[in-house]
Amino acid sequence: MDFWEDQSDSAPIASRIAGTLGRRIAQGDIPAGTILTEVDVAAAEGVSRTPVREAMVRLQSWGFVRLMPKKGALVTIPTASEQRDLLEVRAMVECAAVKDVIADPDQLELLCTQLEGALAAQEAALNDENEFATADFTFHAAIAGSARNAVMRELVVNLAPRLLRLTSLAVRSRRGRLDEFHAEHRELYRAIRRRDLAGFTSAVQTHLSDGHRDYSVGQ
Repeated sequence: MDFWEDQSDSAPIASRIAGTLGRRIAQGDIPAGTILTEVDVAAAEGVSRTPVREAMVRLQSWGFVRLMPKKGALVTIPTASEQRDLLEVRAMVECAAVKDVIADPDQLELLCTQLEGALAAQEAALNDENEFATADFTFHAAIAGSARNAVMRELVVNLAPRLLRLTSLAVRSRRGRLDEFHAEHRELYRAIRRRDLAGFTSAVQTHLSDGHRDYSVGQ
């Protein structure tokens, strides 16, 4: 599943450019401190500057860049407060979703099937950081997406680029130790399977706190 903008030929040019740049920034291919200019991006993509300008605005809305008049777009890193706020929202939504799911046997089985698929994808990607990050996010997105509250589900969809960037940062910070994340995800799955809301709440808070403490954030 691709959490960036649709990359198909039928997608608006600005959406495709934003998705391409967003993915590269999240994966670390375009490092923080890089200045992206409309001229350079337009030349690389073979398009006019207008869709590039639209793409830059979208990247800024995701918190990936800061637009600088007449200079371009400066690639930023998440601030400490942004990281804290995003992880707090993620934990809140996931715990609410699990509370809903464990009360509905059919939804519980559906979610567990989705999580088993994500866990298998993680295991297959232990040596591929980008693929593991996608499978990691798929795991958490499946949990959040099972919430009955439609506003919560919409919130997570809107925050997807920013959350996936944090996931990519966390995964890269555990280079060579992705089996630790995989083991933590298995524990979250087991808590859901046994309908243990308290156990899930404790485990997910520890997982998010420990998993996101080993990479640099801004002030």
